[in-house]
Order: sequence, then structure tokens, then C-alpha cells
Amino acid sequence: MTDVHRLHVSEIAPYTGEAELPGIRFRPARKALGVTAWGMNVIELDPHTATYPAHDHTADGQEEVYVVLTGSCTLQVDGGAAVELRAGDLARVGPAVQRKLVTTHSAATVLALGSTPGRAYEPPPWG
Repeated sequence: MTDVHRLHVSEIAPYTGEAELPGIRFRPARKALGVTAWGMNVIELDPHTATYPAHDHTADGQEEVYVVLTGSCTLQVDGGAAVELRAGDLARVGPAVQRKLVTTHSAATVLALGSTPGRAYEPPPWG
């Protein structure tokens, strides 16, 4: 049999638990598909959502790429600059850059990919 695993985003159960955020469904796509080489999650943000946490990856050196699958959102970087993203846009964010995704009038579905250059990927303890 061919080594292919197909899933629709809606088939990946969103995270539930104490770190669940209002207006956001965080779908662990890496784990659901059995990917072992990089981190990968689907983040669904409702309109008018600002609860996605501002964070950076200085400690682990991970760079991230955000791919907007549907809708639009704003990527807020380093506490001020805003990068507008719409369906089809890709944005790479370096490890030391603080980032946060925010939506206004439109919902957004974003594929987030991450890994640390020069280092074998290790899944985080939570996933």
C-alpha cells in the first residue's frame, strides 16, 4: 500500500482542554497525519478574534511559516507592525520575532508549519 494519509481539516479534532482559546480551533494536523519531520497545525480563527497568544521561538530556534487557506487575518509582529494576510498568502517568521494572529471582519483558516533549522524535529511534549 502507498504511504499516503489523506484527511480533510474538519476530520482533525480540535484541541480541547485548559489552554483552549475562545474563537479559535487549533487542529493538530502533524499528529493526525503522522508527520515526523516538522510541526504542523491548522488554526481556525473566528471573525473579531484576538485571543491567539503573542509568542516567539527564541528559546527553541523554530521558524514558522503561516499559509492562509481561507479568509484573511493580520499577523502582528514585534508588538506593533501589521502584515495583512489573505487566502493564498504565505509568511515566514523568524524565531526571535514575536508574532500574533488577529482577525477583524473575516474568519481565517491558517496552516502553521514550524521546525528548527539544522536540527532534527522533536514533537513537543504536549503533542
